[in-house]
Amino acid sequence: MIEPYSTGDLKVSDVHTLYYEQCGNPKGKPVVFLHGGPGGGISSTDRCFFDPDFYRIILFDQRGSGKSKPSADLTDNTTWDIVNDIERLREKLEVPKWLVFGGSWGSCLALAYSQKHAERVVGLVLRGIFTLRKTELDFFYQNGASHIHPEAFEEYLAPVPEEERGDMVKAYNKLLNSENDDVRVEAAKAWSKWEMVTSKLIVDPADVQKAAEDTWANAFARIENHFFINEGWMEQGQLLKKENVDKIKHIPCTIVQGRYDIVCPFKTAWDLHKQWPESKLQVVSNAGHSSREVKTLELLVEATDEYRALTW
Repeated sequence: MIEPYSTGDLKVSDVHTLYYEQCGNPKGKPVVFLHGGPGGGISSTDRCFFDPDFYRIILFDQRGSGKSKPSADLTDNTTWDIVNDIERLREKLEVPKWLVFGGSWGSCLALAYSQKHAERVVGLVLRGIFTLRKTELDFFYQNGASHIHPEAFEEYLAPVPEEERGDMVKAYNKLLNSENDDVRVEAAKAWSKWEMVTSKLIVDPADVQKAAEDTWANAFARIENHFFINEGWMEQGQLLKKENVDKIKHIPCTIVQGRYDIVCPFKTAWDLHKQWPESKLQVVSNAGHSSREVKTLELLVEATDEYRALTW
């Protein structure tokens, strides 16, 4: 297990203070890990993608997530607030440039950050591509994925009155912001369990159990839903527009995508690769969404090992 050699807190607003940690080689080449969700937070296993002898591994909990304070807070919590937080952290840690690694929501955030601060990025390793388009949200939260996990989808539907199921993100927003603690927690667990059940090709009971934790589920569900109902504070398809992808086309990029990812379906990774043919797309034929599936993990480690040859 790779343990942090330093941890700290970074106050980024009157409301939010972020937790961050550094692992690996203090004099190594810097890489920043952007976690998923939004709202998922980091874990000790997120350190495993990087050679600790070569990399200075920087991880942090985004606003309202993990050990950052206050938990589950939606105040001033937007995509662009987090993009600015990444820059604040880079400046605090005196990092001139870094490799950016992000999966799922982390891939969305990595694209948003790199398109705004391309001069600070030496390379991108992306997994489970997500760009927060309505088509992507509708597939997972409205109907598409229900054809693969119908029994789990029925549990996800259960807290929502039948007449409100035409827009599940909107219906859950009402529940997740209820003044009734029991209503809010029940909804958070149901929302989170749906994602945990569907994240791997083979359902992992440990993932499902995580969704039963009140504090984690509350942060995960409330923050995710908050970002989704506000469409990430972006135009539809913004991150895939030619003029925005052109800003980062010179940056080496590896995309690792599970063929059977139903949380962030392969179509989005394909759309990104078509817009950015210079990127290296690796499709995992026996994987779903999770970075912990065997071949996906192997390819992510191979990518960060390969990028040791980059010039910082």
